[in-house]
Amino acid sequence: MQRNFLIIVGIFLLLELYIYQAIRTLTNNFWIKTAYWAVSLTAYGIFTYEIINIQKGSKNPMKFHLLISIFTIVILPKILIILFLLIDDIVRIATYLFGFTKPTENFFPERRKFLSLVGLGLGGVLSALFIDGITFGKYRHTVRRVKIKLSNLPKSFKGYKIIQISDVHSGSFSDPSKLEHAIELINKQKPDLVLFTGDMVNNIADEFKPFILLFSKIKAKDGKFAVLGNHDYGDYVTWSSPEEKKQNLETLIDYERQAGFDILRNENRIIEKNGEKLYILGVENWGEKPFPQFGKIDDALKNVPESAPKILLSHDPTHFDHIVKKHPANIQLTLSGHTHGMQFGIDLKNIKWSPSQYRYPKWADLYESEGKLLYVNRGFGVIGYPGRVGVLPEITLFELS
Repeated sequence: MQRNFLIIVGIFLLLELYIYQAIRTLTNNFWIKTAYWAVSLTAYGIFTYEIINIQKGSKNPMKFHLLISIFTIVILPKILIILFLLIDDIVRIATYLFGFTKPTENFFPERRKFLSLVGLGLGGVLSALFIDGITFGKYRHTVRRVKIKLSNLPKSFKGYKIIQISDVHSGSFSDPSKLEHAIELINKQKPDLVLFTGDMVNNIADEFKPFILLFSKIKAKDGKFAVLGNHDYGDYVTWSSPEEKKQNLETLIDYERQAGFDILRNENRIIEKNGEKLYILGVENWGEKPFPQFGKIDDALKNVPESAPKILLSHDPTHFDHIVKKHPANIQLTLSGHTHGMQFGIDLKNIKWSPSQYRYPKWADLYESEGKLLYVNRGFGVIGYPGRVGVLPEITLFELS
């Protein structure tokens, strides 16, 4: 990873000379040009230093967040500037090669100035969006209301309200109090049931310890259930022994129980009202390799009648297409998370786009396949880039009918 990042830094440092031409095109002010280089070189210096000194398998996510923040705010937006400068250069080269102009007639300073201004402007807007996403975006939790029709739902469960949250990644937050508003938002919905679909931490159990009291405040009439996500197993850090890694997982499960969650590890629970039953199934993480494949639906289905209404908690949405929808048991609704909507994109009612869709075709919202439903939650927290742009943190409220 270090080598790849350093190569990227080297490429962008070379391109800085090209990007600097946009600054020179627009102004000759010494202080503006000096400030540009001061900010850029300081950012590259910090970025390079952190990459060289970052420890493989580090258990501190904040160092990685700093790297990603510098990259998204200072380095990545410059791609827009490069694109607009290239437009002018490609036009100039093409017109010269095809003989439309002579070399002396091949430079249009006004066009160059306009494209430089547009490129710098859009780059600045993108930087501002990334800053806003880090400062405010990751705290803009929103409730999405979804009505779910289950053909065999007992009458006692019509209008039943379920809250889903997913991907808390508590290690990405330094202050639990900043999430108080999100917990209050959950309780304001007065849910019958709360379901958590994995990734409570980034890597280690102690990330969640400061948040136990906060998440214990979540109230639901019929309880709170949870499953494990790929990050909960501690696969992305270095442990001194397999026993230490195993103990970390057991500690996390204990912490989640202290917060009031019943952890489902390839098992099921029954919600009963007026003698009628709704089955909640929970499997361990199952994802396309290299993600772990610990989920066992058959174990979760033990003693569950085939005709019974069933809701499955499975962290990774790829589990649905590979296994769940093909399974002979009629699992009507699967709830997943994992994708985060990549924490970046356009997420409007009729227009949805995120880079996440190129990896996960089912990346957010409700999907139907072979008569079975999958809902992919956009996630409660953040990881990697410590913010959200366009794709807001989600609390899903389902109403069954």
